Parts: sequence; C-alpha cells; structure tokens
Amino acid sequence: MRKLDYGEVIERITAFIREKVNEAGAGGVVIGISGGIDSATTAYLAARALGKEKVLGLIMPYYKNQDVEDARLVCSSLGIECREINIKPIVDSFVSQLGFQPDKRSLGNIMARTRMIILYAHANAKNYLVLGTSNRSEFLTGYFTKWGDGASDYAPLINLYKTEVWEIAKLIGVPERIIEKKPTAGLWEGQTDEDELGISYRLLDEILWRLVDLKMEKGKIAEELGVPVERVEYVENLVRRSEHKRRLPLGPEF
Repeated sequence: MRKLDYGEVIERITAFIREKVNEAGAGGVVIGISGGIDSATTAYLAARALGKEKVLGLIMPYYKNQDVEDARLVCSSLGIECREINIKPIVDSFVSQLGFQPDKRSLGNIMARTRMIILYAHANAKNYLVLGTSNRSEFLTGYFTKWGDGASDYAPLINLYKTEVWEIAKLIGVPERIIEKKPTAGLWEGQTDEDELGISYRLLDEILWRLVDLKMEKGKIAEELGVPVERVEYVENLVRRSEHKRRLPLGPEF
C-alpha cells in the first residue's frame, strides 16, 4: 500500500472540513453515527475541526444491537449532541405501501435512503452540512447505496482506503472496540461488509491501489500479491459494474 504521513492527512482533513463549513456559511455538520469505524472517524475529525458544539450525531437504527451501543459510545466520548431515531416504523410504513415485499438488499437500500432523508431534514433545520462517511474502498467498488449513504455534501474519508481509515482512527482516539469490530453496514442481522464484498478489506485495498492508482497489469498484481489473477479480475469487475454509482445521471448530448 501507499505510504502516507497520517499526521499530515489528519491536518488536511480537519482543514478541509473547516474550509467547507465556512464557505457554505453553515453552522456545523450532521453525521449519521452507525457505530462503525468510518462514521466514528468522521465524527472525531469533525469535532477536532469545528469543536464538539458544532457536530450533531444521529443514531438511526432499524435493528437494536451492539452497533447502537457503539454509536452511543462515540457520541458520549466526544461530548457531541446526539439524537437517536428509530427508523423501523418509517421504513416499515414505506414498505407497506409498495405493494410487494422487498428482498433484504432492497430493504437495506430503503433503510439507507431513509437515513439520508433524516440527515438532510436535520441539516436543513439547523443550517448544517451533511458529512458522508464513505471511504475509497467502498466508493471504488460501489459498496454503498446510491442516493443513500453515498449522498452527502462532503465526504472527508472518500480518498482514503479502509485500511488507512483504521490507521487514522487509532491516532485520533476512536475507541478500540470500534476499531477492532468487524465492519458492517447494519442492513440486516449478521451482515458483515467483507462477507458481502467477498474479499477482505486488506486484500481489496492492496488490489485497488495497484489496479486503480498505479494502473498495474492484472497478472503483475496477482504475482506481486501471491493471489490468483481471478481475485484481481473479481475486484476489477466490482469497479466496472459500479461505475454508474460514482457519477450524476447522464443523458444523450445534442
């Protein structure tokens, strides 16, 4: 993987957050706090950049599980304002009007889009910006819900790979139990990111860095990492198939 000066990265991100909030004339930022590493790191960086009084954390569970406790821990350890909103009745009401029962992936997308509606409602009410929590690993592979957790005003971590987010989290004091837990989007019971992606984040990041940033040949990547070339092709396919998720809608030109 690339070698970053993480101290400099932290300074650049906090300066970026301050700059964008000032440019917008906003009073602060609102962040969806999931109990995972990305939202926790984003919240810690935002509090460092703006002060805890200008950060609002929203905890929006569908399932009551350990993630809720971890999200509360993030908010309490930072001392930021925190609101907890149970999205189950909202999501279930929406689903009841669809005329069909969505599968678990579609239901997860509805959850993610419901959370974004709530984030923007609070942001509009307080003249805040919505900070997204996507990282580069998820962005490049399309592992996010379009117009859901992929929607935000700014995403401070979007150019950092997941393994790099872990390193930053350690430096800025994110609680160890959050750093050590298995990443999950919390879209259904027992769901984990790596199971759904079909590859570990550490191997994914090594492949993505070589494939996307260095533009290395697939065979060379496989040889260097000691993995079958099919693993590299698998990641390449994730990137290719999710291209539409990384851009605004396009139409024909006239």
